[in-house]
Amino acid sequence: MTRYALEPGEVHVWRTELVQPDEVLHKFWPTLNADEAQRANRFHFEEHRRGFVVARGFLREVLSRYLDAKPESLQFSYSAYGKPALNGEHKGTRLRFNLSHSHNLALLAVTEDSEIGVDVEYMRADFAGADIARRFFSRAEVATFDALAEKDRVAAFFRCWTRKEAFIKATGKGMSQALDAFDVTLAPGVAAELLRVDQEDASRWFLSDIEIDSGYAAALAVEGRVSKIKLL
Repeated sequence: MTRYALEPGEVHVWRTELVQPDEVLHKFWPTLNADEAQRANRFHFEEHRRGFVVARGFLREVLSRYLDAKPESLQFSYSAYGKPALNGEHKGTRLRFNLSHSHNLALLAVTEDSEIGVDVEYMRADFAGADIARRFFSRAEVATFDALAEKDRVAAFFRCWTRKEAFIKATGKGMSQALDAFDVTLAPGVAAELLRVDQEDASRWFLSDIEIDSGYAAALAVEGRVSKIKLL
């Protein structure tokens, strides 16, 4: 099994499709722990159960290559807001990771020594409306969104959404963090950037889009400097 290593400041972003043949499911299923197996079996629809098994098996397989460990040996703990971390014999490791999935795609971001968050979203035009933007975006973001031409709004909505989700996943606060308490860029042609965070220095966070399949938007947030992003 090939072992992977990270250079200082480097981020690896792994991707997989969630619809996989039976042989992949049969490979991943034995690596899940009892809790993950129970969660998988609680899904009502078979496609959702299979997708969960692929996502968790994929997570275990990739992380095991950085840790030189068996996928089934990995243990996880979860913060009060649900952010996962390695536990057991790998508790305290330098490795940091975050997983996101939407529709048929999962992304796993991995780095060392820095908090990290990743988000991927399947872009649904029926979801990207002004009413949802006003509910979840900051005043500055809504003003930018409202000023855009209609043809640019769906892509801008999901740029904003994924950048904000990646950031709150990186902080570990999840949806407990008010989404209007910080601003991100979203206009076409404007680089991903965290512009403002209440009671915090926004410049200590790195924000970037991840270019993947058409029909999806994705973003990455990392605390500190990033030297390179490698898509795998």
